[in-house]
Amino acid sequence: MEENREIVFTYRQSQQVEEVVLRCERELPERMRQGPDIPAFVEERQERRESLPEPWRRAIAPAEEPKKGRWGVRLFVGLSLLVGLVCLGVGIWYVGLYGWALPGETPEPSYGQTEPPPGEDDYSYYYYWDDTPAGEEISIARYPAGGETRLSLAGAAGRSALTPGDIYTRVMPSVVTVLGRQSDGYSSVGTGVIFSADGYIVTNCHVINGSRSCSVLITDSYGADREYRARLVGYDRDVDLAVLKVGAPDLPAAEFGVSDDLQVGEPAYAIGNPLGIDLRSTMTSGIISAINRDVDVEGVTMTLIQTDAALNSGNSGGPLINQYGQVVGINTIKMMSEYDTIEGLGFAIPSSLALRWINELIAFGELQPQPVLGISIALVPTTLPDGNTGLEVAEITPGLSGDLAGVRKGDCVVAFNGQRVYSTEEILAIRRDLYVGDEVAIRVYRDGEYLDLTMTMMAE
Repeated sequence: MEENREIVFTYRQSQQVEEVVLRCERELPERMRQGPDIPAFVEERQERRESLPEPWRRAIAPAEEPKKGRWGVRLFVGLSLLVGLVCLGVGIWYVGLYGWALPGETPEPSYGQTEPPPGEDDYSYYYYWDDTPAGEEISIARYPAGGETRLSLAGAAGRSALTPGDIYTRVMPSVVTVLGRQSDGYSSVGTGVIFSADGYIVTNCHVINGSRSCSVLITDSYGADREYRARLVGYDRDVDLAVLKVGAPDLPAAEFGVSDDLQVGEPAYAIGNPLGIDLRSTMTSGIISAINRDVDVEGVTMTLIQTDAALNSGNSGGPLINQYGQVVGINTIKMMSEYDTIEGLGFAIPSSLALRWINELIAFGELQPQPVLGISIALVPTTLPDGNTGLEVAEITPGLSGDLAGVRKGDCVVAFNGQRVYSTEEILAIRRDLYVGDEVAIRVYRDGEYLDLTMTMMAE
């Protein structure tokens, strides 16, 4: 519109309302009345772009279209997936065979594994119940050796079996908690047994191994704990025994029985501190599973009592008790395995063996040289022509007691140290009371006659 015009709208009410369309028209500009020449337009734009400086042309240049070929990417992705699957398979195989152990570490056994790894001859291992290094020196203050106190054993003939409750009431006051303190402040916890009213206590050597000081917790008749500083009388690692001394009078001493009288299948009980102080004074029960069991413990052969009474870390040094309430063993080790499940295989030092060792530790502070016979005797007795029974000599060790006394291979031993013998166990029991230098009479049967010889006990 070239000039302003006034338009007036008048609204009129009507019963019939009709739609009114208003339209304003004007002439289009010249450039809009005719369609653009597209090719000319494009050519003009191209000429203008080429006339611009080079940096500007690059800035406004359209992006290049990506190449249509993607085979390289697809090949890379495929190879990556293949390598990942191979690594996953190798990982599953390794974990199934060796567990989560890193190369060079001891592998953890997988579930259900009962075979040892290659190179292992046996899957059974024996462990002491503490983690103190075996070579650590014991530097607990010493108590002078040479005391007059001695351990003695009492027979069970004519006694009646006690109930488990009566056994606990009788023995529990004599069971103590042994705390060995290390140089770094760590305390090992074990068990001990009072065997004299004047304060002598027996425990395992490994309980105090590496300790600089030691204390003992004793529970009185009111249930109250009293702690005493303990001094070391003597110890021996090979037999795993140690004797401590506390300065307390009138202590409740346990009665020790004769382990040689035990029979397989008899009831057996243990009292101790499994897993430390929190479960102190725990009593477990079982049977005597075997006697005179030779067990190789870290290169040392120990003759032990085997029991299925539950024993755990902390029971070390505690009593193994017979059905009459007598201590017949000192609990020492438990069989364990890295490659199999093992239950109910505990071991104790027999009281008949510990008797000599404990008394030597009291008297000398260390064990004395053990005497040897220098002969090997057959287990099965031989019936002699006159009806007597003898034990045939199977081997002679040159230069030792038997050889120097004139005993020969094939002889049959009928008496030793003046006592009639019918088994090798009887001879070994007599030898336990002998010392190096003792002269012992031995009677043998040879070529239809009896010979009386004299053996001088020699060191092992």
